[in-house]
Amino acid sequence: MIQLKHISVFCLASVILWGSACHTASYSLVSVQGGRSEITSVYDKNPDKEVLAILAPYKAKVDSVMSPVVGESAMSMVSDRPESLLSNLVADVLREASKKYLGKEAEVGLVNVGGLRTSLAEGEITYGNIYQILPFENTLCIVTLTGLQLKQLFENIASTGGEGISGARMVISNKKLLKVEVGGKPIDEGRIYKVATIDYLAEGNDGMSALKLSNEKFLPEGATLRLLFLNYVADLHKQGKKVISRIDGRVTVKPNK
Repeated sequence: MIQLKHISVFCLASVILWGSACHTASYSLVSVQGGRSEITSVYDKNPDKEVLAILAPYKAKVDSVMSPVVGESAMSMVSDRPESLLSNLVADVLREASKKYLGKEAEVGLVNVGGLRTSLAEGEITYGNIYQILPFENTLCIVTLTGLQLKQLFENIASTGGEGISGARMVISNKKLLKVEVGGKPIDEGRIYKVATIDYLAEGNDGMSALKLSNEKFLPEGATLRLLFLNYVADLHKQGKKVISRIDGRVTVKPNK
């Protein structure tokens, strides 16, 4: 709690919002106190009616946008390391989306587990569900890497304990890369590879420093990961199909010796 002397509420708001100077009175800081309040479901039991009334028209508008069903999932999916149903699925979606721009799928798809913010429940999938899973404005980025750089990328992935990958299989132990294959073959260090990922990772974030080594990156306009995933779900729905995924040994962790 911060206590202030000789300051009007209007003046304080003016300083916070616009940075304008106060001319009504001088003020001085008396004390600062802090604490922690755990936000739990207890607040849902006795909501503030006045606040609910203020939020009601906005909630109605948001619900009208977020509630329509765009598809259906055949199973519950979570995002986790070293490999998971949801991270595998999203990596596959990125890799598949690259075909539109390359004429063929990129050799590797990559998404960070931390970018998938919640799970996908079995049953109907709404716009809101997709926004909850992918709340960020991440965009498809197709990165060109040499074979040596690609191997370094998989070393980055191993150091995190695993991320969502597509088109490759890797074996790690103690967060070290033991083996990796792309398209069923060992990486050719002299070859050029394409990696379908997101712009956030392409900048070297989340430990993916090898992606910064690329001198060729392509970001298709308007190809946000959220939109790609939404279109993927909707296309399956039009075909009468449900969204599915599988754990198929893309990231294998060997116990420490």
